[in-house]
Amino acid sequence: MSESLSYASEKSGLPPGSLVHVGEVHEHEHSISVIRYNKAGLEKQVVKSIAELLPYQNGDAVTWVIIDGLKDVSIIDDIGKYFDIHALVLEDILNTHQRPKFEEFEDYLYIVFKALTIESNEFTVEYEQISLLLLKNFVFTFKEKPDAIFDPILSRLDNDKSHIRNLGADYLTYIIMDTVVDEYFVLQDTFDELIESIEDELLSNPTIETLAVIQKIKRELIFLRRSVSPLRELILAIQRSESELIDDKTKRYFSDVYDHAIRIIEAMESYRDLITGMLDIYLSSVSNKMNETMKVLTVFASIFIPLTFIAGVYGMNFEYMPELKWKWGYPALWSVFVGVSAFLLVYFKRKKWL
Repeated sequence: MSESLSYASEKSGLPPGSLVHVGEVHEHEHSISVIRYNKAGLEKQVVKSIAELLPYQNGDAVTWVIIDGLKDVSIIDDIGKYFDIHALVLEDILNTHQRPKFEEFEDYLYIVFKALTIESNEFTVEYEQISLLLLKNFVFTFKEKPDAIFDPILSRLDNDKSHIRNLGADYLTYIIMDTVVDEYFVLQDTFDELIESIEDELLSNPTIETLAVIQKIKRELIFLRRSVSPLRELILAIQRSESELIDDKTKRYFSDVYDHAIRIIEAMESYRDLITGMLDIYLSSVSNKMNETMKVLTVFASIFIPLTFIAGVYGMNFEYMPELKWKWGYPALWSVFVGVSAFLLVYFKRKKWL
């Protein structure tokens, strides 16, 4: 079964370990990029099959394999065959709806987390699942589509004095996670600016568009919480791991990623509280505007009630009404109308109802 599915529920009924791509299908050429490096040198190339990686298993150089695109299930299947990766891990790599997690095996470690980017103009958060397989001197990185998220790492690798060139595959794993998590701060800055602008709008002139933006932010925060909150336990699991694939010195670096993750998680929690408060402010503002409108209408209704009463009395068709024969009856009635209206306006003004 090679076709891609949109939802994990569509795999219902398939046996465990079935390799089926679940997620959005991106129209691009699949590629397998290989970066092999050590203190002495750096080699970059693009291979067509996983079998070409087998000679790299020997030696002390670190081999970083970047696989862009998950639709070609055969690539993932070959990795399982040649590097003895469990079928359930391969299944998780192909399922892009995974919760961030860390799994420890005897000869390799599996890490999955989310890369987040945002379109500032439309405020649309894009989610990309990144899976890592850490083996001895090997790091496999699985991405849904080609992008520039790893360009800073590739630039550092070009420098032969960089720490990455002098340390092992576990340090490369840390650098990859740190680079992805650092992008979360860009998202945080965008949230800060947007929430600040909405707060100003709520105090000045809240509209139905304001409510739509608040609801959109609230929805995005729900998905962000699902993607960011599990990072805490993921990194803690890495720090507690007793695997020989992660050096104790490298675990200290993961503490920095943990601190960054905590800052992002706390920011997301504060944004959720702010959005809840914004909804209350919006409802209060709308209610206050309605109250002001109703107050004005009530004042005008109160002014016209006595005038309507007087007009109703003199609109009755009785023949013997003495005021009907008065010469100054009509001007006198208008004087009463004006006097009553002026009196009520002054009264309401003194009561500060206007």
